[in-house]
Amino acid sequence: MANKKNDNVKGMTGAELKKKLETLHEEVRSIKFKAEGSRSKNVKEMKNLKKEIARVLTQINQK
Repeated sequence: MANKKNDNVKGMTGAELKKKLETLHEEVRSIKFKAEGSRSKNVKEMKNLKKEIARVLTQINQK
């Protein structure tokens, strides 16, 4: 399962990776903001977003 996501990230250009990184950071920020007021229905969502951010950063650093 991780290989599909990784292959998707590997095919992107540097500009696309930076754009994706910005959107992922924005999602994390919005989840943290929502978590302040109430409980999240999907507790693994934050963990998955952080893993995806790590994948994108790894690809950026390799290029």
